[in-house]
Amino acid sequence: MYHSRICPWLLAVLLLVSCSGPATYVRIEGFAQGGTYHVISAPLRGVSETELRARIDTLLNEIDFTLSGYNKGSLLSRINAGEDPPLNDLFVDCFTRSKEIWAESDGAFDPSAAPLFDLWGFGFANKGTVTQAAIDSILAFVGMDLLTLETRDDGVHLVKADPRIKLNFNAIAQGFSADTVAGLLESLGSTDYLVDIGREILCKGKNASGGLWRIGLDRPEDGNMEEGKNLQAVIEVSGKGIVTSGNYRKFYVEDGQKYAHTIDPATGRPVTHNLLSATVIADDSTTADAYATWLMVIGTEHARELLAARDDIEALLVFDQDGQMQTFQTKNVNSFIP
Repeated sequence: MYHSRICPWLLAVLLLVSCSGPATYVRIEGFAQGGTYHVISAPLRGVSETELRARIDTLLNEIDFTLSGYNKGSLLSRINAGEDPPLNDLFVDCFTRSKEIWAESDGAFDPSAAPLFDLWGFGFANKGTVTQAAIDSILAFVGMDLLTLETRDDGVHLVKADPRIKLNFNAIAQGFSADTVAGLLESLGSTDYLVDIGREILCKGKNASGGLWRIGLDRPEDGNMEEGKNLQAVIEVSGKGIVTSGNYRKFYVEDGQKYAHTIDPATGRPVTHNLLSATVIADDSTTADAYATWLMVIGTEHARELLAARDDIEALLVFDQDGQMQTFQTKNVNSFIP
């Protein structure tokens, strides 16, 4: 997901666990999309670390000017402001995948719920006055089926069935970014790498020690703001995207009531179930990112039902059971307690 330090969503709470090993692996770190990124790769033939860093930064900057709602000059911001610019391939690809997952999830994952995020203070605008009437008025123009792509002489355009429709790709953009950077690495010949964009991760091959990549999952307790200090589990993985979504860092309390940043597009309200975090492992980080949000929207019981019916995704759920933190994981998750 995409976030800003000023207005962070912090859905993904994964922590990269450093692996000791030969220093021959290239390690590049920087700032992007309101947070940090980390790229670790086996040496690339004919590509210096300086050149690789420049290419990664250029690509991430292009994504920022396409999908960021905090960048007021981005394609997304211009569209949300009512403009009708031609779209680039990055926007089209992210939008298309978002609409696919919206349909798969029966609307549980819905970037067009952006006005609801804004209303509750978790979007790109200041919190509004929340009333049932305000929620109902917004729900009238929420739904990815109200958006289509149209090819014109100057390129592809986004067509809105209602001009009030806005998009927020926070629940998919950083996973999409990780996949896009990974594609760059693969085009340069890398087969052993880890890409971490704001804790949305895609890793393949082996780490510098010759083993699987190790990803630490923070314990989803309210107030656990320091990544890596208190881990719930460590997952060993390769050839997959891995993303965690949770409600313990991005929330506020008002009149004694906790309001979490995960909004259910069906009700227009923050979720109130007992699922604390959902870590999803999928073939790509884009899917893992969006599915982690999907699971957080539907809650523990429905998440377990979904996972039982799917053999293409794995997950580790942390939930509250009578005041005690419990976990559930699918059979192919390779995890251990740190």
